[in-house]
Amino acid sequence: MTDSSHALPTSDRLSVWQRWPKVESHGMAARVLLAFLATAGLFYVNIMPALVSGLIDGLGFSHRQAGLIASSNIYGAAIGALVAVFIVKSWRWKPVCTALLLTLISLDFLSMWIQHPWVMLALRGVHGCIGGLLVGIAFAVIARTEQVHKTFGMLLLVQFGLGGLGVMVLPPMVPVVGAWILFLALILFSTTALLMLPFLQDYPVSQSSKQASTSAIRRKPLLASILAVFLFQAANMGLYAYIIDLGEQAGLSMTTIAPALGVSAWLGILGSGLVILFSTRFGRMLPLFCGILITAIATFALHFSALAWVFWLANIAVGITWAFSIAYLLGICAEFDKAGQMAALGGFASKMGLASGPLIAALLLGNTQYPLLINVAVVMLIAAALVTLYPARLLDRAE
Repeated sequence: MTDSSHALPTSDRLSVWQRWPKVESHGMAARVLLAFLATAGLFYVNIMPALVSGLIDGLGFSHRQAGLIASSNIYGAAIGALVAVFIVKSWRWKPVCTALLLTLISLDFLSMWIQHPWVMLALRGVHGCIGGLLVGIAFAVIARTEQVHKTFGMLLLVQFGLGGLGVMVLPPMVPVVGAWILFLALILFSTTALLMLPFLQDYPVSQSSKQASTSAIRRKPLLASILAVFLFQAANMGLYAYIIDLGEQAGLSMTTIAPALGVSAWLGILGSGLVILFSTRFGRMLPLFCGILITAIATFALHFSALAWVFWLANIAVGITWAFSIAYLLGICAEFDKAGQMAALGGFASKMGLASGPLIAALLLGNTQYPLLINVAVVMLIAAALVTLYPARLLDRAE
């Protein structure tokens, strides 16, 4: 037997943990790992059409019940993201993220067995709170990296790439194996993020960021940025949550709809890649305004979804410009302070928008009135484009 005296003392065991191989703080590998961490808490948003459709087809929930469950999940995330604003400066983020990921895995496992819509609504609300807190902390850590737009671009690349795979593969599987497959996909993603976590650096808050007064933050442009994030996310998610049903109501088959959504999400990688490539080379205002405007035009084109090629092109355009525009929007919020509080606040606005979109849609879709929903989304997108001009131009001038 091995003598216990050979065991490492506490300090040595700690140093072994500290010597765990880490990726370079501001390198591409770190951006990928941070992207997985930030995506884990909200990956269900990237496969939202599959989840909503799965709740309807796999568990027999009504359209309204499925929409309310989706909203509950994301409103919970908004609450968690708001809590993150107040703790990101003081809490040790790695142990907290480990606990949050383990909790998410447990809640998704429980969700696999739920059959009642209101029990599911409550459980997904709790899941959202945990996931939102995780994303808010991850956003704060991302704000401490260099060239933050590139990291947010990588975040969207991961989300759209794997989200595209999810919306293409999962919906056809639900009628065959059941809705539990949706939650298994979420468990696998959270487990992957958990295994990646030890390889990240600690990203401590700098002393100057700790001492910075929130009164020094320019509130008017920050509030404009937050409003733009909210409007943009609400407009997009209100339609995206029901996009499968919208296509079916237009007379399209699942063999047309599922590939269109998968390809559009994968091509969203192009939008994320453009953010990584451009960064602020062309400023923020012009790329962002053009990106949101194209999103609005493509959204309006969904009025003609009965034409399969229009449905395809509209979804592809939205996929590319959604990834492109939200990366810039979140980056603008993050640039107001490097401790990460404003990045977490931008994450809160994003979750509120993502949650409010399906809720607004559920209220408007009494008799599947998709033309009205499309028009409301277009108006919100145009408003987001106009609101974001002020903070984007301010940051461009400062540079």
